[in-house]
Amino acid sequence: MTRFPGSHVVFNFLCIIIMLLNDGTICNVVFQPAFILASGPRISSFLVGNVSGISFSISAVSSSNATGSIPSSSCVPVYQTQWNLSYELIGKNAFLVRVSLNRSLQLCGNETSVPDCCQEPLCLQETLLVSACADETPKASLIIQTHIYAQIFPNKPISENKTAIPNQVFQPLGSCPCDVSLGECDIRCCCDQDCTQEVLHLFATQCLPGPFGGSFSPVPEYQCSAQSSENDPDWFPFLCVTSPSDNNPFLGLFYDGRTVSPKPSPSFQAPQMTAAVPPINYRQGDPIFTKDDLYFTIPQNSGLGQCADNAPVAFLENFESQCVRRLQSCPSPSDDLRLDVKDGLGGVVSVSVVDEAANDLRLFLSNSLEPISVPQKCDNVVVALSYTLYWRENGLTAITVKRTTANITLSSPVSLTRRYSAVFVNGNETSQPNSGNSGYLVKRPVIGGILDPATEVIQRAQINLWQPGGDGLCSSAELRPALFGINSTSGCVIPVSLLNVRQCSRLRETVRAVLAELVTATLVSTTGNPNFSNLVDWVNITTSLQNSSQPAEGISGECSAVPTHLHIHVRSVIMGRVQGVPQTVIQAVEISFIETTWRIKCDIGKMNPCVNPEIVQNFPVTSSVTFTENPLNTQPPRSRFSINFTEFDCDRNDVCWPELAFPLTRYYTGEPYSQALAKGLILVFFFIAASVLGTPWRQIRQAWNNARL
Repeated sequence: MTRFPGSHVVFNFLCIIIMLLNDGTICNVVFQPAFILASGPRISSFLVGNVSGISFSISAVSSSNATGSIPSSSCVPVYQTQWNLSYELIGKNAFLVRVSLNRSLQLCGNETSVPDCCQEPLCLQETLLVSACADETPKASLIIQTHIYAQIFPNKPISENKTAIPNQVFQPLGSCPCDVSLGECDIRCCCDQDCTQEVLHLFATQCLPGPFGGSFSPVPEYQCSAQSSENDPDWFPFLCVTSPSDNNPFLGLFYDGRTVSPKPSPSFQAPQMTAAVPPINYRQGDPIFTKDDLYFTIPQNSGLGQCADNAPVAFLENFESQCVRRLQSCPSPSDDLRLDVKDGLGGVVSVSVVDEAANDLRLFLSNSLEPISVPQKCDNVVVALSYTLYWRENGLTAITVKRTTANITLSSPVSLTRRYSAVFVNGNETSQPNSGNSGYLVKRPVIGGILDPATEVIQRAQINLWQPGGDGLCSSAELRPALFGINSTSGCVIPVSLLNVRQCSRLRETVRAVLAELVTATLVSTTGNPNFSNLVDWVNITTSLQNSSQPAEGISGECSAVPTHLHIHVRSVIMGRVQGVPQTVIQAVEISFIETTWRIKCDIGKMNPCVNPEIVQNFPVTSSVTFTENPLNTQPPRSRFSINFTEFDCDRNDVCWPELAFPLTRYYTGEPYSQALAKGLILVFFFIAASVLGTPWRQIRQAWNNARL
């Protein structure tokens, strides 16, 4: 009978499938796997099929010298083995057969007291035959070929000392940094131990220079440690240098001090949030906590353009935010704002609430064209919350909030824009960042102020420009501060009727008042970090006078000399430099108005004024700021000597004879003149002493003595 290769494996596989479908009553039993090459003391295999009435036996067998085959399966063991056999029923049609070694695998030695230890490193090498029998007849066999080595244990306890790596700032990771390939010769790396003499001879004249090639320079001769007592020069030890070995010219060549932090691998598990721990004292950026150890929150804008209702407030971090929501019904009443907040000084401060009614709802509402079936009236809807947090040192002293409410009638869906802000105030000065130290920095706000006559302390005031909104009206436009060094222009429009034009004098005053709201300050700080208690750091803001001989009433729908443009002119000057950074200060600020004529027209193509009293037209008003830097010559006037004899000019020549003894002159300002003079005299003394005690003076005395003899 001819059998195809692998037919035994196919038969076993089909037997397992039929067994699973028919409870294994058709097929004989079989081991899976039937042959195991073991290198450890524990082996396991499965016997599947009709396992009812199955028993197991294990024997150690050896192959025949003539044929090389092992004996056939037998249900009677040949001799007692050093293996234990156990089995466990898995389901109805399978056995889990386990074979384990019952002897030690420790290698024999002088200090070994185990009786059955291993005499050689290859401790066990034999063939095992496991037979599955039914009625003393073998049904299946498992062949195990063992090849197990002895286990070697350390004689001494394992040390937990870690390898000490020297500081890589001062010592590289090896004496041959160019040796970068393990077990291979690196070309032109003459210090590589993997390179043979034949290979080194190929590039002996092209070795990598410097410390990267393993050539570390010797200690310089000016080092005090490099000189010996037998060969001291004349200037030793007065002019030698004492420097530690860590201070060498190769610092940072192999290691620049940077470290790489491992990045956490992405995980699909939800992050575990730790409970917030209130700080003992607040620092800038720390979250503020309530009395119940919860975050003190104010709605703020998130980075995704949405509004976070429970955003924590950070200490000394001012912010302004706007949250827009669509209203189709009256909103629910707001929570109680009177909270107890930890002050960071061991106590608690309470939030005091001040209510205010909104006068202009155009800043908060935008209507929709969709009607609502039943109009609703919503009373006391919160449209703005303005917090003021007073602080001292590392804590809070008081918190006030101005709550702005409005009565809204919903006849159609509206978009409600709620405005939130938080400002930290220390005394009379807000915690807004300075604009420089001490001179102004570009793109920092110009600091204005108003003198309080009662306390004689200057309070911060605004110098602003227009920042119009969507409709472009001045009534809804916001303000932005004037930034130092940035020339800019902005504007908005004011609706004017024919009746307003006929009352020309009142129209001029109204427009001037609108423009005057941009600059409420009367003083301006000359520096970026002013002292609010010292008038020396401030200058007055001047305003150019206007011609007051204008007619009070308009003629034929026309009003002349209307101040429609506010111009802020800031003059600055550079007053020296600090570490190379120019220090720019403000010398003067002047405000001027540009007047134009407003004329209401019925038709753009006609020049005749309109006589319809109900017509309304929009007229633009603008504001601008201009910065001018004045040159300042702080150099002393040149003398006639420096003008005529340019070869002595230190700015034009490499050799500067007037600065030969620069540390002893008045121009040296690195330290007090008395200290510089004392140090100079000490150096002169050492020079004279070295000359007297050195070899030249000994030669002069020896020649003098020889001449006398």
